[in-house]
Amino acid sequence: MNQFQTEGSRIYYLKIQRSEGFRIQATNEAGNRIPPDVWKPYLFFLDKESFFGLTSKTDGLDLVLTPADFVRLFQREPHHYVTFKGHRSEDERWLNLAGKIANSLGDPALWDHVKVEGEQISIDSGYGEEEIREFLSDTIQHQLRQKGLTAAQLPFIQHFVQTTGWNPFPSSEEFVMAVQLSEPDSDSFWTFKVVLRSKRGTVYWSPSKRRSDEPFDKVLPEKWRSHHKEIKEKQALLLSLCPSVDFYPEDRLYYAEWTDAQVLGFLRNDAEILQAFGVEVSIPSWLKAVQESKVRVKANIHSPVKKASVVGLDQIVRFDWQFSLNGHELTMQDFQQLVDNNKEFIRIGNEWVRVDSNLLMQLRKMIEEADDADWTIKDMLFQNVPEIMQEEIADDEDPLIEFHLNKSLKNLLDKLLDKRDLPETPIPANLHTELRPYQKTGFDYLVFMREEGFGLCLADDMGLGKTVQLIAYLLHVHGQQSGQPSLIVCPTSVLGNWQKELERFAPDLKVVTHYGPARPKGDRFTAYLEEQRPDVVLTTYGIASSDAAEVQQLHWTSITLDEAQNIKNMYTKQSRTIRKFKGDHHIALTGTPIENRLSELWSIFDFINKGYLYRIKKFQETFMIPIERDDSEEQKEKLRQRIQPFLLRRTKKDPELRLNLPEKQEQLEYCPLTPEQAALYEGLVQDTVEKMETLTGFEKKGLVLKMLSKLKQLCNHPALYLKEPYTSAEEILPRSQKLERIVTLAGEIAERGEQCLIFTQYIGMGHLLQQALNELYGHEVPFLTGNMPKQQRDSLVASFQSGKFPIFILSLKAGGTGLNLTAATHVLHADRWWNPAVENQATDRAYRIGQTQFVHVHKFVTIGTIEEKIDSLLTQKQSMSDQFIQSSQWMTELSDTELKELFTYST
Repeated sequence: MNQFQTEGSRIYYLKIQRSEGFRIQATNEAGNRIPPDVWKPYLFFLDKESFFGLTSKTDGLDLVLTPADFVRLFQREPHHYVTFKGHRSEDERWLNLAGKIANSLGDPALWDHVKVEGEQISIDSGYGEEEIREFLSDTIQHQLRQKGLTAAQLPFIQHFVQTTGWNPFPSSEEFVMAVQLSEPDSDSFWTFKVVLRSKRGTVYWSPSKRRSDEPFDKVLPEKWRSHHKEIKEKQALLLSLCPSVDFYPEDRLYYAEWTDAQVLGFLRNDAEILQAFGVEVSIPSWLKAVQESKVRVKANIHSPVKKASVVGLDQIVRFDWQFSLNGHELTMQDFQQLVDNNKEFIRIGNEWVRVDSNLLMQLRKMIEEADDADWTIKDMLFQNVPEIMQEEIADDEDPLIEFHLNKSLKNLLDKLLDKRDLPETPIPANLHTELRPYQKTGFDYLVFMREEGFGLCLADDMGLGKTVQLIAYLLHVHGQQSGQPSLIVCPTSVLGNWQKELERFAPDLKVVTHYGPARPKGDRFTAYLEEQRPDVVLTTYGIASSDAAEVQQLHWTSITLDEAQNIKNMYTKQSRTIRKFKGDHHIALTGTPIENRLSELWSIFDFINKGYLYRIKKFQETFMIPIERDDSEEQKEKLRQRIQPFLLRRTKKDPELRLNLPEKQEQLEYCPLTPEQAALYEGLVQDTVEKMETLTGFEKKGLVLKMLSKLKQLCNHPALYLKEPYTSAEEILPRSQKLERIVTLAGEIAERGEQCLIFTQYIGMGHLLQQALNELYGHEVPFLTGNMPKQQRDSLVASFQSGKFPIFILSLKAGGTGLNLTAATHVLHADRWWNPAVENQATDRAYRIGQTQFVHVHKFVTIGTIEEKIDSLLTQKQSMSDQFIQSSQWMTELSDTELKELFTYST
């Protein structure tokens, strides 16, 4: 008995797990796991496509297959002497499904139901069961990937696949059919034709040009003439894979004359498809290696005015144009001739190069416009290439155009943008606060840069008042003109802060918020703005990105990005979308213009002054690589000098600012409720108010106190109110803007090398903060509670004071007194205490004798809730005795009407 007869009765039971592909395990009849190396040869016994299993993948005891592999291998019994069965009924169902899918892939009717949208392939509901449709679409997608094709190319191969399946182009015993592309001779056209060669030969045959119109049965050589019907059918099948061929005669070998543009289209698409199905493609050897080249334009700029002292930013400049292509200098006449010829492939010296003829025409148009349009120095400072040019040039390419300023113009730039010589602008009379001296400088800088047409980045440290400087600027701008509104884009967590600060410092500004499910969309957006005529529109990064079509309809008076590091990743859709918004003046506000990489700085500058820091590839070569890899001090200084005119950065440690700052600054951080919190809040209030009407005075007091605690926990996070366990930061943070803002702020403080205290009344809130900060920032954050032994408590305080960890969470009662924590420069109150003295005692853990640094106190308040209303009441009652507001007991003395007003959620 031979080996295969010995194995004849062997059965392998397969466990099949479906994810993106298939993972398969095998067991024998005894239930023992069998390694793939034992049973895989039988599965791939007849599979030439994988070289009989040589290219298959295993992962431990699993065989990994794509959907296309699975269908191909199991559509029939792979081996005569070995049987594969499903271990469970669901495994058997997968094996049976392989045959059905194979039949469907060979069904011409399938392709009437295949839909392609972008990179997604789907089968409409008119074809088979949903499970089969999903399997089919996955299988088709994987077949394309295996051939190196994309979903967008599926329509071009559909006829071929309907006819022959996914197999290579069918071969013949007598000849090989191919396509041949030949370069121009004396005329300007390429030739593209279908050619033949013998199976063992290497020379292609095609009819001479004068006989190219003769039919197959007359023009073919004698040895192939009897195969003219087969040749005719194969040519039709081959040309179905060429999108560039839209018509061909059926009775003769295909021959056509092509332009450069048609050749380029063939190389970009058709050649890839033909080669994927095994068709020979013959093209000139130099064409395979040809590199796309671009004409580089250098413009030396000079001003007619020779004395820099009298030159202004609006001074008209003149250009001296110079051209080069692959290192070869071109005259203006050479350049004009190149454009006029309108060719994609040209010979320079002894080499062929490819150029983008459309781009050449755009360059010529720009040069003519520049010579005719009287560009100014201001235009040139930012390489003000027309927008159509920017669309033609990918972000990762070198600049096509370089502008070089002469020495006097460079000196002018340095002088005009020196922030010490800024013209004074009167502070708007309707600004409801006083600006400190450094804030006045920031205001003057904002106004000056607007008047000169430059975007800027205001990068003051947290707590120095970027918000109030911008509000003063908005009052000035909208006090001078009545036009389009200004746009402010900010993180969702600080949207409420902006509303409150604008209302507090600039009540004369009309502000609308573009946020929430009821916000106007489409044409209603512009109609709403025309009706309301606001000065300022507030929105969030997420909404600005999703409603990009609406936002891009307007040319805004100014566009401000708060926390501009939100666009730091240049490749995200949100960043790319927002950087395209158009306004008279672009402003970025951020305390951290660079968090990790210099590319973040580039992204911000791409918004405020597009093109000033070059295109990203040149920026990488000039600055990122030398600085981040080689720590080049020379390039650091060059980058500092380049960005300095457009970046205003002040820190709390600046000696010039120390005298102008208070020792302690308290700030309310307003956070909106999420829809989930708002629904729970309103439900709780309604239930409690109804119960109060039936209770006695003593019972009502107890209910009020109980409700106060529930509302405060709900304002912190719904999981505290619902008594839910911690899951993950990804799930927990979106449910509470307050929690998300505290975690983000604490993380930013730690990343800047500072330390902070976080006070909360609730153990659950402390644990939420602890776990989220650890998960997102990797900090082991201690939580000091009343149950902590004194020795451990003292050890943690000493460690914090010596800088061993940056964030310290404390229970308000346990950590509110008796501790010295002066290493902290920030104090965050997660939830409000009804007695201001208790909060102040907690703050004084950092703001006390021995504190030599500025202390920034953040008190978090949820908008429209009892937290905001109590804060307002406490402000009004400041003149009352401390005895009156030592606890929450005073609230139980309010009337039913006052309590209802206090509890009601104000949207």
